[in-house]
Amino acid sequence: MAKKLKSSLVYLDYASATPLAPVVQKAMVKAELNWGNPSSVHQVGQLAQVALASARRQVAKILAIKPEEVIFTSSGTESDNLALLGVAKTQPAGQIIVSAIEHPAVMAVTEYLTKLGWEVVCLPVNEFGLISAKDLAVKLTDKTRLVSVALANGEIGTIQPIREISQIIKKWRLQHNTSWPVLHSDVCSAAGYLNIQPHALGVDLMSFSAQKIYGPKGIAVLYKRADLELEPLVYGGGQERGLRSGTESVALATGMATALALAIKQQKKQSVRLSKLRDWLIGEILKLIPNSRLNGDSKQRLPNNINISFSGVDGEQLAYALNRQGIYVSTGSACSATKNEISPVLKAIGSPAEWGNIRITLGRETTKKELQRFLGKLIRMVNDFHN
Repeated sequence: MAKKLKSSLVYLDYASATPLAPVVQKAMVKAELNWGNPSSVHQVGQLAQVALASARRQVAKILAIKPEEVIFTSSGTESDNLALLGVAKTQPAGQIIVSAIEHPAVMAVTEYLTKLGWEVVCLPVNEFGLISAKDLAVKLTDKTRLVSVALANGEIGTIQPIREISQIIKKWRLQHNTSWPVLHSDVCSAAGYLNIQPHALGVDLMSFSAQKIYGPKGIAVLYKRADLELEPLVYGGGQERGLRSGTESVALATGMATALALAIKQQKKQSVRLSKLRDWLIGEILKLIPNSRLNGDSKQRLPNNINISFSGVDGEQLAYALNRQGIYVSTGSACSATKNEISPVLKAIGSPAEWGNIRITLGRETTKKELQRFLGKLIRMVNDFHN
C-alpha cells in the first residue's frame, strides 16, 4: 500500500504525483501473476495477453472508443511525443499550431520540428490563460497538419474551449475537402476532473497518464483515431499495433485501467468537494494576504488547482520554507520546475516578474483542516518576506 504521510505533514502537490490507490495496487499485484510475455504463443504468454487485452478493453469502454485506439506508452510525455512526431513523420514539413502555454513535452517537440522545416504558430492567451478559438480559425492554412491544445493547463488550471476548437477544425476540413489538420490534446491534468472521452471533446489524438489519477508511474495512454496514420518513435517487435515496440507490462496496464475506472467513479463527488475547498482557500488568501493575485481563470478552472502570486516574494524560497514546515507545494509543472527559470506560462499571461508564485493542488485526501494549517503558515511566511 502507498505509504501515508505523517498527520502533521500536508501534501498539496497532487498535480505532480498522486499516491497509489490501494485498489490499484491490489489489482497490479494480482496482474503480476500473469508474468509471461504477451507476445509468446504458449499458454503462459497467452494468459498475459488475455490480461493485457482486458485492461485495454476496460480503458476503451470508459473512454467510449475502440480497443485498437488505445496505445499504451510509458508516460504522458511519450504520448505527446508519439502524437506530434508520429503525425509529423508521415507528412512533408508543414504547419503546427499550439497554444503559448502548452506542456514542455509539447513545446520541446515543436522546437525540434522547426529544425526540420516545420512552421510553428503559437496562439497567444489572455490574462487568464485562455486562447481565442476565433484566433485559431484565422491561423489555419492548407499547410496546417496538426493543432495541439491541452484541455486544461496543469500550472494555472485554466480549461480551454476544446469542443469549440474541434468544431472550427472540422468546419475547416469540410470547407476545404481535406482531412487536415488533426487535433491533439494533452488531458493529463484534466483526467479525473473533466470529461475526457475523445468523441465528446472532438479530438483525434489524446494523451493522459496514470500517475495523476492515483495509478502507477510508467504507464500512459495515447488515444489514436482508428483511421489516422502515425509513424512510431520506437522500433522493434511491433507491439501496440506497431506504434510502441517493447514487451508490455500487464501489471502497469492493469493499474492504468483500474485507476481510470476509480477516477471516473469518484469524478463528480471529488470535483464538487475540491471546488468548494479551492474556492474557500482562494478567497481566504486574497482577503488575508495583501498584494496577492490568482493566476488563471477563476471560473474555467480545474477543481483542484490554485496558483497564487505574491508581490515581492520569491516563489521558490517560499516553497522551500513551506517544505521545512512539512507543507508540500510547488511553483509550477514538475516537468520544468527544476530549470530555475521564470515560468513561460506566467510570462504568457503577463504575470509581473517581481511577483513570486506557488501552485497548490488538492487531492482525494485533502481536508479543510490541512488547508487551514497551510493558510496560517503561508500568511506568516509571506509577512516575513515583506519585513
